[in-house]
Amino acid sequence: MHLPNPAPIDAQAVLAWYDRHARDLPWRVSPADRARGIRPDPYRVWLSEVMLQQTTVAAVKNYFLRFTSLWPSVFDLAAAPLDSVLKQWAGLGYYARARNLHACAQAVVRDHGGVFPMTSAGLQTLPGVGAYTSAAIAAICFEEPIAVLDGNLDRVLARYYALPVPVRVAKDELRAALQAAVPRRAGDFAQAMMDLGATICAPRTAACMLCPIQPGCLATRTLDPTIYPLKPAKADRPVRKGHAYVMVDADGDVYLQSRPANGLLGGMTEVPGSAWSPELGEVAYPVAGDWKHRGQVVHVFTHFRLELEVWSALVDPDGLEDGWWAGRSALADEALPTLFRKVLAIAGVD
Repeated sequence: MHLPNPAPIDAQAVLAWYDRHARDLPWRVSPADRARGIRPDPYRVWLSEVMLQQTTVAAVKNYFLRFTSLWPSVFDLAAAPLDSVLKQWAGLGYYARARNLHACAQAVVRDHGGVFPMTSAGLQTLPGVGAYTSAAIAAICFEEPIAVLDGNLDRVLARYYALPVPVRVAKDELRAALQAAVPRRAGDFAQAMMDLGATICAPRTAACMLCPIQPGCLATRTLDPTIYPLKPAKADRPVRKGHAYVMVDADGDVYLQSRPANGLLGGMTEVPGSAWSPELGEVAYPVAGDWKHRGQVVHVFTHFRLELEVWSALVDPDGLEDGWWAGRSALADEALPTLFRKVLAIAGVD
């Protein structure tokens, strides 16, 4: 399709706005410091971009500070045990990112001497680094003149062009339009456009009078700019069901085990349970005990809704060999994803 044809994006207006209003983020070099020759650290930018996928800045900040305190360089992260990385990632979601993060750090050290490739094409040879992340690192760290198009920018551009179709239909056209606007300060421009989407042209509000690209924006000429981007038809999210079994011994310790390395929540910690299926199967307790139904946990993943029936019992620890017993005080340090922290909470174990 052909995009509507308003004025080109005014990169200089965007940069002037960014110089005054850039967000203070722990992984970012401010425009003033950048003008003084301070360069962004590719390790910190890469780490932040991986963490920010499908997650908000507010949720990421503490994780980022903890990771960079524990592992200040890519060498430190590469040398860390994967289990330690998964434990620190617990609660951030999309756990394949943590496994790819660790694999990528090891590849940078092993194959590149600890130095990140300087081009988007080179960065995409690393585990878990796709088109968006590679473009963001290449632009922010190395000033590659490349369009950095994320979900925030999808929204900004959909409004700028009053896009008459869902974004996914016109992704290539939006990327080309953004590419045509990239100035010499490619890194600051990329971050400025991200900040516009996060603060001015937000999902539910549009502060058009404060926006540096408002003069060329077609959505500001409508009654409600927030109708853009148009939403695609939404498919029903399937439901899966299962059972989760919380076992506690006489000392109050909780039985845990590791999920398979591959697949959803791979390598993370869980309590024993059944398969997750469209229909709820029969209860099959892992050991004998006075089992009690504690309630249901509902957890929504990207592609399905999970409903888990939670059971708990006081059991004899002998004969359980596939996992380990964890004291209540140690649960905070286990690599438990949010789903299984919900399970433990409803069972009265948290």
